[in-house]
Amino acid sequence: MRAVLWMLGAITSFCLMAIAARELDGHIDKFELLAIRSMVGLVLLVVIVNVIGRPTLMFSKRTKTHFWRNLFHFIGQFSWLVGIGLLPLAQVFAIEFTVPLWVLIIAAIFLCEAITKRKLASVALGLIGVVVIVKPGTDMLNFGGMVMIIAALCFAVTFILNKSLLATEHPLTVVFYMTLIQLPLGALMAGADWTMPEPWMWPWVMAVALTGLCAHYCVSKSMQLADVSVVISLDFLRLPIIAAIGMWLYGEPLEVSVIFGGGLMLLANLVNHWRTKEKQQEQDAV
Repeated sequence: MRAVLWMLGAITSFCLMAIAARELDGHIDKFELLAIRSMVGLVLLVVIVNVIGRPTLMFSKRTKTHFWRNLFHFIGQFSWLVGIGLLPLAQVFAIEFTVPLWVLIIAAIFLCEAITKRKLASVALGLIGVVVIVKPGTDMLNFGGMVMIIAALCFAVTFILNKSLLATEHPLTVVFYMTLIQLPLGALMAGADWTMPEPWMWPWVMAVALTGLCAHYCVSKSMQLADVSVVISLDFLRLPIIAAIGMWLYGEPLEVSVIFGGGLMLLANLVNHWRTKEKQQEQDAV
């Protein structure tokens, strides 16, 4: 039940972050937004770890892993912000659900993990879902869809490194290093032509900053408390919720292809992780 509550917090945060990013699209430099987000988060996390009396959470012996995790996450976040301005919100979130599929492929190629028939079926279903949603060959190869696939690939690498980090690190440490490393990256890419946000932008900027922190912390806590298949199943609720929000706030059409393709990717992810759970139960029985 605790894992469910953490995932509901993550879903709410992701949806609010998407709305805030859409409201800011075209009004603020995306690298500047990422830098401000990290700055706000860094200050907040320093206060939190000191208030709870655990300043040691700001230190880690795995700084190299944190760096690579956040380099890929930074690229993914930038691509995600670009995608928010190019695609309906439901399509953005649907393509995000390819992350577990890319995790399978990356793990097989770079970590030499075995490819089973179940994993192949999972990847095949997922890729069909991607084709259904992105519809390649239309609208200049659907540039927005390609950008979001790049984001998903980066998030997949982030997921693999995040899972490794959570084996030894506290979720607050992971989020702290996210802000610490991504702040200079954002400031460097924003360059010297820095323009402070206008007064009306600040509530949305703060929403991006705070919901981003909250979402990552909630997902990390949920992953520690529940099986991955449970987390994926609950996370899928984001798709119908954001589709309804897109229709309500922005008049975006509800495309059947997005829901159908998202459903295929959910099925693909669950096929793989249900198998993983069965194997774990067999090992525990032995």
